[in-house]
Amino acid sequence: MKKGFFTIFTILFSVISGCASVKTSHIEPLKTVSYVDLNRYIGTWYEIARYPNRFQEGCVGTNATYTLRQDGKIDVLNQCYEKSFDGKLKKAKGVARVVDTNTNAKLKVSFFWPFEGDYWIIELAEDYSFAVVGHPERKYLWILSRKKTMDEATYKNILNVLETKHHYDTTKLIKTVQE
Repeated sequence: MKKGFFTIFTILFSVISGCASVKTSHIEPLKTVSYVDLNRYIGTWYEIARYPNRFQEGCVGTNATYTLRQDGKIDVLNQCYEKSFDGKLKKAKGVARVVDTNTNAKLKVSFFWPFEGDYWIIELAEDYSFAVVGHPERKYLWILSRKKTMDEATYKNILNVLETKHHYDTTKLIKTVQE
């Protein structure tokens, strides 16, 4: 029994901590935005594009809703449909906490205690109409919008900034199907 638990623990830890992390030693460290007003950031965001990852495989109509709690943490509800909008609605509930209170741009998110993942806000529209969330090792990337669609000019501008400023490979992005 103990051996099975430790095998599962090792696999989960490896997946979450990113054993196969992207080598970024030759690239400057990822920078976040200078400040995030959490009261403006909370609410629902629609995924426009993402880096492929196991936990969202086959997802369409993906969105995330953030709710500020009394204790300063943030409740997270991620939702998507399996394979099509007629598919099963998948939900994942988690909790985020701010780890850099000077900027509020670096958070840790947990969907399965005690494991946490980095959630860094690296781009944010002045009017909070879009956000880009990354990972310090550039393993993950999400482009989010307050609307289910994003105009092509804004999307292309974000891609340019991701490539030139943040050194992300934007050819890996998968556009998310929204209704």
